[in-house]
This record gives sequence, structure tokens and C-alpha cells, in this order.
Amino acid sequence: MKFVPKKTQKKESSVYKSLYIKEDLAKKVEEIAKDNETSFNNVIISMIEACLEYDIDEKDHK
Repeated sequence: MKFVPKKTQKKESSVYKSLYIKEDLAKKVEEIAKDNETSFNNVIISMIEACLEYDIDEKDHK
């Protein structure tokens, strides 16, 4: 299944965090962002949210 980031939403209260990621991983995320006409940040946040939702769903089915 191909990952599709969420559409950019209204600004919410946020905090600033830095990440160190491998160069090849950053390039893959940048490509997803470009393909979906969104930001690098939105892709990363969408991925984190999707993983957290999946984890919660998995716990509910056990």
C-alpha cells in the first residue's frame, strides 16, 4: 500500500523538535512530499500519526 500524507490542516498548538535522519531516508520523504504537493514536515507528521493510529488499532484487536 502506497503511503499518502494527510492534507495540510489548520494550525494547531505545536512544539519544535529536531530530527537527525539518514540522507537517503530524507530524500525518500522529500520525494513523497513533492509527489503529493505538500511539505516535508507534513509527510513526517502524517507518518507518525498513521503509525500511532495503527498501534492503537492493533492494541484494540488483541
